[in-house]
Amino acid sequence: MKHIRLLLFMSLLLSVLVACGDSTSDTPSQDQGGATNNALVVRMLYGSEKQSWIEAVTAQFNAQQIPSTEGRPIFIEAVPMGSAESLDLIMSGQDQPVIWSPASKILLPLANDAWSQSHSGEDLVETDPPLLVLSPVVIAMWKPMAEALGWPDDPIGWADIAAFTQSGQSWADLGGEAFWGDFQFGHTHPDYSNSGITSILATVYAGVSQERGSTVTSGLQVADVQDAAVADFLADVEAGIIHYGRSTGFFAEQMFNRGPGYLSAAVLYENLVIEAYDQTKYPNLPLDVVAIYPVEGTFWSDHPFAILNAPWVTDELRVAAEAYRDFLLAPEQQQQALQYGFRPSSVDIPIGAPLIEANGVDPTQPQTLLDVPNADVIRAIRDLWGENKKPVEIQVILDTSGSMDEERRLARAREALTIFINNLADNDYLGIVTFSEQATELTPLSAIGPKRADVVQSVSSLFPQGGTRLIDTVDEVYRAMQQEPAGERIRAIVVLSDGDDTDSLGSVSDLTQLLQQDESGQSIKVFTIAYGTGTDVDVELMQAIATASGAKSYIRVPPAEIEQVYRDIATFF
Repeated sequence: MKHIRLLLFMSLLLSVLVACGDSTSDTPSQDQGGATNNALVVRMLYGSEKQSWIEAVTAQFNAQQIPSTEGRPIFIEAVPMGSAESLDLIMSGQDQPVIWSPASKILLPLANDAWSQSHSGEDLVETDPPLLVLSPVVIAMWKPMAEALGWPDDPIGWADIAAFTQSGQSWADLGGEAFWGDFQFGHTHPDYSNSGITSILATVYAGVSQERGSTVTSGLQVADVQDAAVADFLADVEAGIIHYGRSTGFFAEQMFNRGPGYLSAAVLYENLVIEAYDQTKYPNLPLDVVAIYPVEGTFWSDHPFAILNAPWVTDELRVAAEAYRDFLLAPEQQQQALQYGFRPSSVDIPIGAPLIEANGVDPTQPQTLLDVPNADVIRAIRDLWGENKKPVEIQVILDTSGSMDEERRLARAREALTIFINNLADNDYLGIVTFSEQATELTPLSAIGPKRADVVQSVSSLFPQGGTRLIDTVDEVYRAMQQEPAGERIRAIVVLSDGDDTDSLGSVSDLTQLLQQDESGQSIKVFTIAYGTGTDVDVELMQAIATASGAKSYIRVPPAEIEQVYRDIATFF
């Protein structure tokens, strides 16, 4: 996957992607009211982490019908989406918002760097815009596990994570419970998520600090990143990873629902730790969870409010955006942000519930904050991560039954799978099994590098015929993969099918019981793609398989979108 990750990140810096958000949408937030015919519509793309708060306060703003400089009522059209997607849309000209509010100002120098290359050196946004709300990036950890590491008497940081992953010790060795197993860590993919990019930036800062013997919080240089000891430190931290992913919220849900056997700790936002104590969302939280503020330092997820310096932003739109900005920063709206677990950006608003110790957080933290490096340093850190991330082994299970002939389903799936294969790193392991009324091994699970061309050729020759033996094929592939030692790789199965199972002897309950036997984070995750929009695709079966293994299911995927689904699955690796 190294090539696709590097390509995505470089294209971000040059013209398209930097990642910060965790979900996508192309529709406005709900309950904003409707714009009148003569309204001045001010479009905002914003990081979906703050969606609940933005929806509430934007509805209040729109209800006031504040007149613009031309006398038209101002209407804010606020659209939540991942910050990567929003920056992509802006750079490509597919969307022309007036306001951009990504999850973190880490994006700002990168956005300006990309914009200036095609706009005569001009910046897209001011370098230090107002911040709407704050939430520190933290390491969420089960409280008893944190205590086993010495917390709260001894502060915990990235050096502790690196040392524990390399120690060979289990939680039982530290006085914890044997059923906790090994230390299992998670953070999102840095090409797609704010918490992912801040994770690797903070880890490199910690590695440089350890190498120098003193805390480094600013002035990071490319030469620091290229130090071999820093690379080793990053690799030690990454060794504990169970998988990556696009969504910080997905990690939170998996951790809080599945318990300590699945994830020991994950890089999340402070507000998600607070949310863990919401019994309406997590009624069966197995243990208390706490926010660890890394002793070496961390970043804010600080949600800048940037009015774009773009040709389509008129004076009337700019003044209207400023009115909305002032409304969001007013004490009443800042106070309201507290309800959603965010810290107000205004120092005049006292921090109180739910930002309290009983909800696993410490409002006096973080004590150490890290400066955002320049674009060259961020590039170097991303490259370093690509070289030291955890490798993968993936089994692809592909339906080649007769129904795959409809809507060019198999042809589209072959094309998407070929792109997926070509973007694997040479040392990544790939196996492919096809099935109709019987299963056929197209290529065994082994390093893709030496066999890449042959595998691509084999995939291109597949054609649809026969029935659908889905359950038994997944069962057989899973059992075979389970017999091999986990090793040092992220292990996953990717299943694509477009119809009901017609030829299996086993049942879905037998299969899900097998998948649920291993609830550890290092278990094999089975991602499923319910392919096609018709009624013949067995959505419930595909969802049950993915859920039982702790993976994600993609439902009713039209053939035209299958390439994007494979790309999304790639973010977990």
